[in-house]
Amino acid sequence: MKRLIAAIALIGLTLPTQVAVADSNSSATTRTYPPTTDVIANQERGFYHHTETHYLADGTGYTPLDQATLRTFRTQENITQILRVFYLEKFAGQDVIDKAYLEKVRADFGIIRAAGVKAIVRFAYAKPPGWPPTTPYGDAPLTRVLKHIDQLKPILRANSDVIAVVQSGFVGLWGEGYYTDHFSDPADPSIVTDQNWADRRAVNDALLRALPADRMVQVRTPYMKQRMFGVPTGTAGGLSADQAYDGSPVARVGHHNDCFLASPDDFGTYLSDPIELDKEFVAQDSNYLPQGGETCAVNSPRSDWPSASAEMARLHFSYLNTDYNQDVLTTWGDGITTAKRELGYRLALAKGTFTNTTRPRGAVSVSLDVRNDGWAAPYNPRQVQLIFQGDKHTYGVTLPADARHWAPGTTTTVAQKVCAPAIPGSYRLLLNLADPAPRLHSTATLPGSTETYNSAYAIRLANANTWQPTTGYNNLNHTVTVTPTAHGTNCGGLPTPHLIH
Repeated sequence: MKRLIAAIALIGLTLPTQVAVADSNSSATTRTYPPTTDVIANQERGFYHHTETHYLADGTGYTPLDQATLRTFRTQENITQILRVFYLEKFAGQDVIDKAYLEKVRADFGIIRAAGVKAIVRFAYAKPPGWPPTTPYGDAPLTRVLKHIDQLKPILRANSDVIAVVQSGFVGLWGEGYYTDHFSDPADPSIVTDQNWADRRAVNDALLRALPADRMVQVRTPYMKQRMFGVPTGTAGGLSADQAYDGSPVARVGHHNDCFLASPDDFGTYLSDPIELDKEFVAQDSNYLPQGGETCAVNSPRSDWPSASAEMARLHFSYLNTDYNQDVLTTWGDGITTAKRELGYRLALAKGTFTNTTRPRGAVSVSLDVRNDGWAAPYNPRQVQLIFQGDKHTYGVTLPADARHWAPGTTTTVAQKVCAPAIPGSYRLLLNLADPAPRLHSTATLPGSTETYNSAYAIRLANANTWQPTTGYNNLNHTVTVTPTAHGTNCGGLPTPHLIH
């Protein structure tokens, strides 16, 4: 009963519509769906490959992305995302970003889209030539950073469909916010004044404004978010269900841990006393915000698979770097395959109940139990669409459900009555968990491929014999017959399907 009430709250329906009841003179069928153990190439989750590019004072150093390589990541490795670090070395000392550089960044996003992947994005000004780093570190002052974000804004907005999340970047070496000439004491980076924090908040806010409201930013340590937004550590400081996805700044700032498992405090990632408080804060925040990062150093037993997997589950990790640190990752053995499956969301159908027969524009009842076997929920919006696929025409109707609320370890019931197509015929029912971006929610063919954008960017459910690779739909293995001789109620006021093709 608790799950039923939760589902009602989730999709905003009244109690009667939560029960899949066929129309008065027709029958209903309940089907179950076997799971699969396959590693699935779904977007905005899983392992990523690290990529970076530079732009030196003489305009050299930019290494563009390669479409074939990115496509191979997805088709051969089931890796659907890259970290793309754009280094801005030349512009640390000037306010205006060269048009040639902006065109290179814009072209990279086009390659990302054509390859059918997405990017975790970060901008930075410098990385050290050796260790330990020496001053000056080479980043830019606040006023210049804000001007640069303003110039990058049109590109970020135009390509937000293939941006999974943006890391706050800009400040300090690697864009990680510590070794910086302008946002803390260069001689002692641990000394950060109130003005320094205000400046960091200004960078973060400018980046949020540069992105659409449905795209999020990640900061490098929990304290950065706590300090900038004035929230306490611990569970009480984390994002609540009421705040989630409301578009406010605090609801759009998640976390990336780039020294995951390396030491008790992950080399300064956790600053609370006790450390457990910061972990509780991230565990609560990451119910609704993206969490990811990379391993950093072998630190047995904490970096061993049993501890690592438990912590990734607790902190709702959506992604992890496959390239670094290999010394850590190789100790995980077969655990790597488990991580490939369970990083982020892993959605699977458990059961479905459907109307068998109805009249044209008659009511069709659908009830789906969707289980999330992953470590996190989807953190970006998804369109949940019921598909009526006929031999001649295909129709779709959007269901009032939000996959971002399908929490890990839970089963959610999505139940709705909808209108049947007006044209008599037999229609296969399918579920489309589409990326809502118009360019990605499309059956157009990817450049240089037989795949479609929809199949590359829609969510494939972790069930056997349900995926339609040509369309990106998940087959519910049920057929609704629409016939003029059928009895049943008219669907007036219910969601009505639209012609797709």
